[in-house]
Amino acid sequence: MDLYEYQAKDLFAAHGVPVLPGKTVDTAEAAEAAAAELGTAVVVKAQVKTGGRGKAGGVKLAESPAEAKEKATAILGLDIKGHTVHQVLVTTASDIAEEYYFSFLLDRSNRTFLAMCSAEGGMEIEQLAVERPDALARIPIDAIAGVDKAKADEIVAAGKIPAVVAEQAADVIVKLWETFVAEDATLVEVNPLVRDPEDKVIALDGKVTLDENAGFRHPAHAELVDERTENALEAKAKAKGLNYVKLDGGTVGIIGNGAGLVMSTLDVVAYAGEKHGGQKPANFLDIGGGASAQVMADGLDVILGDPDVKSVFVNVFGGITACDAVANGIVEALKILGDGATKPLVVRLDGNNVVEGRQILADANHPLVTVVGTMDDAADKAAELAAAV
Repeated sequence: MDLYEYQAKDLFAAHGVPVLPGKTVDTAEAAEAAAAELGTAVVVKAQVKTGGRGKAGGVKLAESPAEAKEKATAILGLDIKGHTVHQVLVTTASDIAEEYYFSFLLDRSNRTFLAMCSAEGGMEIEQLAVERPDALARIPIDAIAGVDKAKADEIVAAGKIPAVVAEQAADVIVKLWETFVAEDATLVEVNPLVRDPEDKVIALDGKVTLDENAGFRHPAHAELVDERTENALEAKAKAKGLNYVKLDGGTVGIIGNGAGLVMSTLDVVAYAGEKHGGQKPANFLDIGGGASAQVMADGLDVILGDPDVKSVFVNVFGGITACDAVANGIVEALKILGDGATKPLVVRLDGNNVVEGRQILADANHPLVTVVGTMDDAADKAAELAAAV
C-alpha cells in the first residue's frame, strides 16, 4: 500500500525523523485557516500517489493565508497523471541550502534490502540513475545486522553528503531504518532530504510503501486507506478475503486456484486474445486451495461486477481440493448468484477427480457454462466469447 506524503511524514515524525509542521485539508477555506494557524509562508502540496506534482502545478508557494486559499483552489480537483487531487498538505515553507536523496527499499532481484543515497537530490531519481549513475550510491543492507550508526556513517560517506551535516544525516538514516523495519515497509524514500541555511537536516518530502502481507501486525494501517481513491472492486474483494487485482484494458475475467496457475493463465489469455481482436485478461484472482461454493460465488460476484468483463475463464487444477468439489462449488455459486450471473463462463478442470468434476458440470447443463479440456483451448474460447460481445 502506497501512502500519501502527509501519511509518510506522520510515520517519520513518530519515529523521530525531522519534518516540518503541516496540516492536510480538503477545501480551500481549510487551507486558508491552516496557513493562518501556521503563521508563516506555506507550501500547498497536492496529495496524490504519483510523482511529478511540481511539474503538473500541484506544489505552490503561498506567502499569506489568502494566497494559500487561492493556490488550494487551483490544486484541488487537478488531474495529475490520472490521479485526482482530493486533498492538499499545507506545510511550513523552508529555505533550502542543499537537497539530498535517500531511500531504503526491498531489492527483489538480489534478495536483500538496499540503501540509496546521493548528495544530488530534488530531481527524479530515475533520471539521476541514468544520467549520472556514479552520483547515486547503492549499499546492500543485511536484514539481520540492519543499520546502526556505523552503517549509517558508511552510507552518508558513500552518498557524498557534506561533512557539515554528515552526523545529522546519519542520525536521520538510522531513524528511517527504524521506520522501515517497525512499519513493515518495502520502500521508505525522502526526496529531497534538505539542509536548511542553519545547517539543519529535514525530510521535506516522503514516500512510503507498506507491505500489506504484514497488515495483521499493524491494525492501525487500515486507517491509512483512502476509500475515495481505492478501486471499488479491489475493496470489495478485500472485504471478502479474496486475492484480487484489477488489470487495465482487460475483457476476460480470470479465476484460478494458486498464484502460479493464475499468472500462467494471464499469459495464455493474453496470447490467445491476439487472435480475437486483442482481448486481454481483466484481473488476477486467486481463490486458493479451498474453492468452496461461497468462495467461488464471491469470486464470480466480484468479476461479474466489472463492466469491462465480457467473459470469465475459470481455470482450476484439482489438488488438495478435488475437481468434483470445485465443480459443485461452481454449480452452487451460480445458484447463489442467480440473475446476477449474466456473462459466459469457460471452465477448465484438471487434476484430482477431473472426470467426476466434468460430469457434474455436464449434468448441471448451465447455459452460461462451457467446459473445455485444455488450458490453451479454454483461453482461446474465453477470448472468442469476449470478442463476440
